Amino acid sequence: MSPYLAAEDLSMFGRDPWWLIALKAVFCFAFLMVTVLLSIVMERKVVAWMQLRIGPNRHGPWGMLQSLADGVKLMLKEDVVVKRADKAVYVLAPIVAAIPAFMAFAVIPFGPAGNEISIFGQRTTMQLTDLPIAMLYILAVASVGIYGIVLAGWSSGSTYPLLGGLRSCAQMISYEIAMGAAFASVFLYSGSMSTSTIVEAQTDRWYILLLPVSFLIYIVTMVGETNRAPFDMPESEGDLVGGFNTEYSSIKFAMFMLAEYINMVTVSAVAVTLFLGGWRAPWPISTFWEGANHGWWPMLWFTGKLLSLLFGFVWLRGTLPRVRYDQLMKLGWKVLIPVSLVWLMLVATVRALRNENYDFTDIALYIGGAVLALLLLSFVADLFRGKGKETGRPAEGPPAFDPTAGGFPVPPLPGQEVPPVPRRRPRRERELIVSGAPDTQSDGSTDGKEASDG
Repeated sequence: MSPYLAAEDLSMFGRDPWWLIALKAVFCFAFLMVTVLLSIVMERKVVAWMQLRIGPNRHGPWGMLQSLADGVKLMLKEDVVVKRADKAVYVLAPIVAAIPAFMAFAVIPFGPAGNEISIFGQRTTMQLTDLPIAMLYILAVASVGIYGIVLAGWSSGSTYPLLGGLRSCAQMISYEIAMGAAFASVFLYSGSMSTSTIVEAQTDRWYILLLPVSFLIYIVTMVGETNRAPFDMPESEGDLVGGFNTEYSSIKFAMFMLAEYINMVTVSAVAVTLFLGGWRAPWPISTFWEGANHGWWPMLWFTGKLLSLLFGFVWLRGTLPRVRYDQLMKLGWKVLIPVSLVWLMLVATVRALRNENYDFTDIALYIGGAVLALLLLSFVADLFRGKGKETGRPAEGPPAFDPTAGGFPVPPLPGQEVPPVPRRRPRRERELIVSGAPDTQSDGSTDGKEASDG
């Protein structure tokens, strides 16, 4: 093995007693739930601040218990099951969507892989478990969550939830391809799929500096994977009436919302682990404080990076409008996937040259990363930029379009225009009478009457 590749040492895992494993599992569950509650309150308060509103300020100090009150309210609401639903699948779908979101957090490291902390006298690692293929485990578990959304749309027995489920399935599968290619670049450079080993490999430089294109691709794909704005196509209320969860209420609806926010936390934790140094302290602190990466301090740095990425989700939602579905799929298939494959080939070439002890590999990686990052940003800017009418359009105008040709009215495709609606011409021109102006008849009559009275 090359000396530049990280050596996997997972001997620290699998040695904990059963009660400590159960305690760690409960901690991961509690950490996710508390983070979700804080994320919902943060989202409502930050968006309110961006829109010059007050936001939640009644439940708890500064409204911090608003999301807890919403959860209690959803549990106490009437649980309605629609008549034409497939009852078994209808009830199972929210569970299938929520449980994989919890499972992916089992391999996320909160601290070093050594026996850094002591819990009730037992030395242990700050991670539930780790695997030689931990990142493949995360991808596999995340893929299972798609079934919950698809089954929810299908089992409702209604048209709009089915459309929402299909759109969500196509969106999440499309963006998982580019996400896997971004992961592969990290695997090539770190030489491992273990999360703890990937963090250890970022001792000198975080991978956001070495692999900036992979980070940009993953940031876009994680927004598309979680169905968040501006890619919230399955829940676009304007045309889908809520999407796949239209026919759900009470606790089952709350489980879908819980799964969405837990997926946000999970993909943010993966971004921190792969690109932001994981539990390592930021650069200025790590240079002068040797103990910053030991003890319980790594959990603080990890949580701070995690909350920063969650704030990015909220920032995007309060800033960008929802894109069209064709723009979403075009970005995934025609921009992200080709760029990620080209970048993967470049990273593989650099790794091969570095294994042969060439010295210019870092320079080639930085130059190639800068070029591809600029290309990716230009593609995205060109994709969402409002384009005016083309000047080279033929003189005869756009092709004819009949919206009712197939028997049902349909919207026009890009480049087609709906013919003008015929209107009956008025029999005579109507004059506009402005109320309160000095030249109206009422004002003149009133002035004349007042003058006569005077």
